[in-house]
Amino acid sequence: MKPLTSGATPAQVAADLAPLLDFQADGMHADDLTALIHTRLLPHLMDYGSPTFQSMFNATPAADALLGAQIALAHNQGVTNWQVSPGGAMLEELTGRALCRLFGLTDSADATFMYSGTYANQEALYLALHRHAERRGFNLAEEGLAGFAEPRRLLVLTSRDAHFSVKHAVRMLGLGERSLRLLPVDANRRIDVDHARALVEQLAVDHEIVCIVATAGTTSTGAVDPIAPLAELAAQHGAWLHVDGAYGYAYKLVPDWAPLFAGDDQADSITWDPHKQLGVPIPNSVLFVRRRQDFARMA
Repeated sequence: MKPLTSGATPAQVAADLAPLLDFQADGMHADDLTALIHTRLLPHLMDYGSPTFQSMFNATPAADALLGAQIALAHNQGVTNWQVSPGGAMLEELTGRALCRLFGLTDSADATFMYSGTYANQEALYLALHRHAERRGFNLAEEGLAGFAEPRRLLVLTSRDAHFSVKHAVRMLGLGERSLRLLPVDANRRIDVDHARALVEQLAVDHEIVCIVATAGTTSTGAVDPIAPLAELAAQHGAWLHVDGAYGYAYKLVPDWAPLFAGDDQADSITWDPHKQLGVPIPNSVLFVRRRQDFARMA
């Protein structure tokens, strides 16, 4: 059976790719470039379509997805606003609303596409922090963390099995890793709600709980945290509930597994990566919010 990749060393791959990066003043004939790509690059790519490939979530894009990618590449549309591309902007808006209906979210929910699940998680935590600032009477976009009387009191809580992007997000938002508290998990690697509730009660005495991050499909075990009780816990403490469903939220669409995601309609935001199961090109990520107006905080 054909190997998944060439098995070459990094030095060998670098040597093979060097001619592709020889920026000649006279350029290169398209036939020569094509030959180099076929002989120097493609052999070193991973064959995600091979039946022997069973690592992580990568897959060969489906034919329909390739058609969409070809349209996107051929027309190179920006979708930041209506003036840039009426059709492109409206397509994204309508697709986001359609996905909200597909996942059974509330009528007020909305969605937008992001570059990656990591970035979507960061944006979700920004929305959480922005709302927390609003409740304290200032605009986070204008004043930053300095607007909080005691920024060191701000906390983000998540599972000890959460994706590294949550830690990355608190770094990027200026909260620092000290703001992150890891919640205990049970034997099935899901957040232990009873222990989490006791810990939150203890932390809330001297801290402000900005956000609780649940995971719908951890990358280590595929565990889905109990979203409904975590939504209740977040509401009790005025915290934002974000669900990182980048890896596993697609499985809500499987009827037998949908009960695992009960309470997702009560989450303030949800991250999902269609490229992990739906055979679309990487990167393709979605950020859902429960209230459409929440996206105004990103403007």
